[in-house]
Amino acid sequence: MQPHLNIENNSSSGSSVTDRRIITDNHTLFEHYSSLTRGDVVVGRIRVRETEEYLLVDLVERGVRLIPSALSQLACRSKSLQTTLFADYMLPCTYAVHDLYELRSAMESLADQPAGKIVTKQDRKNAGQGIHLWSSLEEVFSLASLGVMPFPFVIQPFCPHSRDIRVIILGDYREAYTRVNPNNFRQNLHCGGESRSCELSASQNELCKAVMKRGNFPYAHLDLMVTETGETYLAEINLRGGLRGATIISTEYNERVAAIHDHLLAA
Repeated sequence: MQPHLNIENNSSSGSSVTDRRIITDNHTLFEHYSSLTRGDVVVGRIRVRETEEYLLVDLVERGVRLIPSALSQLACRSKSLQTTLFADYMLPCTYAVHDLYELRSAMESLADQPAGKIVTKQDRKNAGQGIHLWSSLEEVFSLASLGVMPFPFVIQPFCPHSRDIRVIILGDYREAYTRVNPNNFRQNLHCGGESRSCELSASQNELCKAVMKRGNFPYAHLDLMVTETGETYLAEINLRGGLRGATIISTEYNERVAAIHDHLLAA
């Protein structure tokens, strides 16, 4: 999208004249950053470094509207934040740990659980690159205490024989497909898996709806974990993701996202 700043007149009969600025790219956003005020709108994901994410809070505090929401933009950048927001929808005993104190607390909480393998997820890694399998939580603690494993990260019990479902929701468009990889516990396609179209159950659809509402996601890619005994949990969520394995093509995908942005802008 080309750099764009649109100024709309919001005057109406009997009211004072006000203008709102609609910004649709990062260059224009930061060119006008200090002058943005209540009623202005930034459309599209804001590209900021990890150390600049507080800027989204500053914009919201000044009354600038973000589409998608600031919460959804922050959540899709951080797996530890997702774990905090969506704990009720994730596999039991999934914890975000930011330091050794929280890791020890998690170990105490898991003390009554059967000892077994542990999965960790690095906070800002995608495409399965930050997911690791360990023989025990004690092994994770040893590496973290030696400074080998950087904080924060997410821990959860390893769930063998689980199924992975990718769900794409764009307004009234919904697509779901399983991702299967018999040679790797990481089921995503980037690690060599294959996709198969599937239908969601009513409860799985409700799970997706509840998660998106909690995180204020106007559209999303959701990864669901289905256990061997049939329970479904949220694995993670993102505003955007790869379309490998999906039937929707990038052109239609982008058009649908733009239509959602336009709808929210007009609301």
